[in-house]
Amino acid sequence: MEPTSQLTRPDGRVDLSDTAPIRGSRFFNDELAPVPVEKRTWSTYNYFALWMGMAHNIPSYALAASLIALGMNWLQALITITLGNLIVLVPMLLNSHAGTKYGIPFPVFARAFYGVRGANLAALLRAFIACGWFGIQTWVGGEAIYILVGKLTGSGWRNAAELGGQPWTLWLSFGVFWVVQMLIIWRGMEAVRRFENWTAPLVSVGFLILLAYVLIKAGGLGPILSEPAKLGWGAGFWKIFAPSLMAMIAFWSTLSLNMPDFTRFGGSQRKQARGQVLGLPTTMTFIAIVAILTTSGGQVLYGEAIWDPAQLADRFSSPALVVVALIALVLATISANLAANVVSPSYDFSNAFPKRITFAVGGLITGVIGVVIMPWELYSDPDIYIFAWLGFYGGVLGAVAGVLVAGYWVVKRTNLDLAGLYAEGGRYWFRAGWNWRALVATAVGGVLAVGGAYTAPGSQGPFPADGLIPFLKPVYDYSWVAGLAGAFVVYLALSWAHRQPKEETREQSGPSRVGTAAVDG
Repeated sequence: MEPTSQLTRPDGRVDLSDTAPIRGSRFFNDELAPVPVEKRTWSTYNYFALWMGMAHNIPSYALAASLIALGMNWLQALITITLGNLIVLVPMLLNSHAGTKYGIPFPVFARAFYGVRGANLAALLRAFIACGWFGIQTWVGGEAIYILVGKLTGSGWRNAAELGGQPWTLWLSFGVFWVVQMLIIWRGMEAVRRFENWTAPLVSVGFLILLAYVLIKAGGLGPILSEPAKLGWGAGFWKIFAPSLMAMIAFWSTLSLNMPDFTRFGGSQRKQARGQVLGLPTTMTFIAIVAILTTSGGQVLYGEAIWDPAQLADRFSSPALVVVALIALVLATISANLAANVVSPSYDFSNAFPKRITFAVGGLITGVIGVVIMPWELYSDPDIYIFAWLGFYGGVLGAVAGVLVAGYWVVKRTNLDLAGLYAEGGRYWFRAGWNWRALVATAVGGVLAVGGAYTAPGSQGPFPADGLIPFLKPVYDYSWVAGLAGAFVVYLALSWAHRQPKEETREQSGPSRVGTAAVDG
């Protein structure tokens, strides 16, 4: 590879004067290429709208509502969610910095620490979890369509013959919802941005309608706020609080890794950071308040905590009200699913085979895996949803986040060789494309985080009651923190034991085997 000039702009953002020398690399394609500075145009509002679109969706609502179903009162649930969002915002902003500075997506960023090939491990871990989330969001969106059409057409739709334990009309709704999302993602990243911008102001409408109806029927806030906490503030609450807090963090731990997929388009560090600070805590707190009050009100009205908003809307007596609410919920779910669960794995799968998988094909792969993973099972019970699904994967991704934060901010001091991220045999090739230090750190952090995974007595779940590794059982309640801290410390220790030269910020030279003949093997 010929030397490639790396230019640092006055605002700190880095660009390549010419990408031609790296275009022959088999680790390069147009979707993974660094975004030129002149095309990094996203504003504060774009990021605020992105978060509004991602946060205001049915699973976000269900996450907050499920805390009520688990026995918390409104104040306990709100404290848990707000604290979780503030905590996860920290690694999210730290990893976002690289996207804006270098114009690179998450899987390319990970190459600096896992190796050009090893980054596929981190990327695919993130991608397969996103596939699960895509499936969950698509299932609940399809359920909303199923209920909506049922309100308009009558009992024949709702009482259709069953297939696989569900009415065939529900499967049809699920399929239609899936196809609509695939059509949008097939048009590319710019189509996603436009969709987020125009839906963001609308997605709150459905949730506000639900809340207003419940408040009116329940007689105002008084009966809701006076509901006693089933758990109290003693040992019963604290036993639920820790794993619930980890679940709140895990809900956005995926984005704490792959926000560079979006911040690579940022007009400045200030714009992306301000948009996220204004966006994530405020929008998630808003949806949490709406979900908590609505679910608590439903508990007063119907005698049970209905944590699925589509099912709650189905109880309303006014068909017109149900239709308006569900249309807004469907738009909200499409908006969130595209941004949070399709963009990232599209890049991640493309990173695995850059010359064969485009952004659109990666999105299609995400959609297929999202169905195969059977999301209706993951979403069927709040215990499985929070403690098994969110708690487990959150711990694993916490370990990846620990490696990235330690590597970028402490070891590399935010200095990367941009062209080297695409080079075979270059600075980030390590040994055969893999950095064993990152692998060891991720493994240690992952075992600390989820080695003690257990199923609580009286709950459903795939883990043994005493934990997979019994002596680590107490640590599982703090899975994300354990994973991040463990991987952070181990990666620093291994990296400092074998110091590497500081990154160059001008011309890169040195051995490389990139050429126009290099293609996917």
